[in-house]
Amino acid sequence: MLDDFLKLIPQELLKRSGAVFYSGRKAFSTPSPLYILGLNPGGSPTEMADYTVAKHTEEVLKSKPEYWSEYQEKWRDGSEGPSGMQPRVLYLLRQVNLDPQKVPASNVIFERSAREKDIKSRFSELAGPCWKFHQAVIEKLGVRVVLCFGKRSGLWVRERLNANTLVDQFIENNNRHWISASYTNSNGIAVVVATHPSIADWTNSATDPSHLVKKMLEVRN
Repeated sequence: MLDDFLKLIPQELLKRSGAVFYSGRKAFSTPSPLYILGLNPGGSPTEMADYTVAKHTEEVLKSKPEYWSEYQEKWRDGSEGPSGMQPRVLYLLRQVNLDPQKVPASNVIFERSAREKDIKSRFSELAGPCWKFHQAVIEKLGVRVVLCFGKRSGLWVRERLNANTLVDQFIENNNRHWISASYTNSNGIAVVVATHPSIADWTNSATDPSHLVKKMLEVRN
């Protein structure tokens, strides 16, 4: 299955700064109930110009362990071990009893940008060529729930999967009242559109959307 996925990485993106795989070879070779999709890789595409999609993919295939997760790695801020949004993602996975090294994870867009606003005007242009990869992962790995970080990535995935039936929602217990929600399509695939963990602290009970993911996984078990 991994070879099939590799063939679906757009050739025009291979030399651009970015990444496809946020978990290792085993996660993309073994059936999984959950697929995690962020928006796109962060960091400066100028400063990280040499860290291309092709280079990162080669590292995942040849250098990194079969069982591996980007959310357990030391990121570009230089801190030791998981930091920033990483502990929040790891927390959610613990709540649903899933190993981050066994859950396939990627981004809606493979190309890197420093900020979301930098790709806003080109979102469809950048996301469109990546969808065949994500669609294949969902179909071939038997994914039942897709967890999306933020409204923009969530709406895109919902539209691609025709997940229009609202199942449940969680309103943060604070002054901003941000909403996370779960949806399903006619094939029973669920999309959970969660607040983005780079901003929302999922480890705080007032802002924790993990029960939405847990409920969707249990219903589809």
